[in-house]
Amino acid sequence: MDQITSYISTLRQTMDQLPADRIARTIDVLHSARLIGRQIFIMGNGGSASTASHFVCDLSKNTRREGWPHYKVIGLTDNMAIFSAYANDEGYENVFARQLTNLIGRGDIVIGISASGNSQNVLNAMSEAKKFDATTIAFTGFDGGRLGSKVDIHIHVASNIIEHVEDIHLMLEHMIVRILKERTHTAVMLAESASTYPVSVSDD
Repeated sequence: MDQITSYISTLRQTMDQLPADRIARTIDVLHSARLIGRQIFIMGNGGSASTASHFVCDLSKNTRREGWPHYKVIGLTDNMAIFSAYANDEGYENVFARQLTNLIGRGDIVIGISASGNSQNVLNAMSEAKKFDATTIAFTGFDGGRLGSKVDIHIHVASNIIEHVEDIHLMLEHMIVRILKERTHTAVMLAESASTYPVSVSDD
């Protein structure tokens, strides 16, 4: 029981240190990407690959709204044929960068998830993204590694406990998607309210 209480208590303390301003900026960037048709690429290794795939799924499906553009989101961990081909022929460190070269457009969004912040394939992809003036976002843990200083928006989980870092990365994607859904819902409600608001008639 003490171990359970400790895990939860420490996790809560770590969550209290999250950079709310950078999370809010990420939400703004993603909302704008939806409206102007930018692509979003998400990547990671191991547990972070799972979170990346989960993020792609939620952002693609759970944000849909009639009359609104859908998110153009691509998971760079999900096509095992191309992933393994690049890994086998050009090195594991290039599996994400090579995919980006084929797909990325100027001004797109690239999100890298890496607990250590030192995954070379994520670092190489961010360098590739910069060539296209992409907005780069990282979810990291531990000390942020080299990735933290390489991106435009760094969301750092200040923990040396890998399970906590991965817990919070998954929580962040859920929170971000939920807020994006709510933002769209609010915009729709305001638009509908404005269109049905009674027009006053002058006595003149």
